Amino acid sequence: MTSLARFSINQMTVKQLSMPELVDSCLELGVPGVGLWREPVQSYGVEATAKLVRDAGLTVTTLCRGGFLTAIDPAERAAALADNRLAIGEAATLGTDTLVLVSGGLPTGSKDLHGARERIADALGELGPYAEERGVKLAIEPLHPMYAADRCVVSTLTQALDLAERFPAHQVGVTVDTYHIWWDDTAPAQIARAGAAGRIHTFQLADWTTPLPEGVLNGRGQIGDGSIDMREWKAYVEAAGYTGPIEVELFNDALWARDGREVLAETAARFVEHVIQ
Repeated sequence: MTSLARFSINQMTVKQLSMPELVDSCLELGVPGVGLWREPVQSYGVEATAKLVRDAGLTVTTLCRGGFLTAIDPAERAAALADNRLAIGEAATLGTDTLVLVSGGLPTGSKDLHGARERIADALGELGPYAEERGVKLAIEPLHPMYAADRCVVSTLTQALDLAERFPAHQVGVTVDTYHIWWDDTAPAQIARAGAAGRIHTFQLADWTTPLPEGVLNGRGQIGDGSIDMREWKAYVEAAGYTGPIEVELFNDALWARDGREVLAETAARFVEHVIQ
């Protein structure tokens, strides 16, 4: 379907599907792209996954996730860098040029946001050239401020771009995710800033619904169920020059409790209704 030409389903949206089930469902429903996650890819096998999606003719739009680069302890920092190099290699094997980075929260006992962000920059200085050599771009994803303490000290596109712009655009850019930035009235201008420099490496959608669940991590709403105008944000990224895949990435317990193929079909229909039409 032409209306699904840019649609990509992030694997986390339908994590109840096995890797073969995910691929088969995409083929049945005409979904052209998938954003993969490292844990299920590793479980199925990186090479096996690469062959499965390649033989099916699917595009791997991103790999999630690298990052968690804020450690102070030297051994923890070395382990994080090693894991990110592994993730870069996995992305290259899977045939995607984009590794999404969730930068990491504050180390235990620390209250130093500035220092944490500087350690991210130091890590990007090492990882950027390594990724470039393997044909992979790093996409810093700012997360909603409610995640700043434990998951991601990069909370806005401004902060993400301030980090990314220390490095060449073909090494480091940003992820634009509606769930995390829809509240920020400076975000449209920052999308334009990112687009002008060729730093929008991926565009992801999820809706904002309330009340948030306990723990808040799995609160991403199905497209059309919440407060975000998806067409508006699509217009922002397109005005900034982005014409690539659009991933729907939902962490949602209610969706995970349902039949995965049904959820994928629903998500594709919502994409057409609320993003494309």
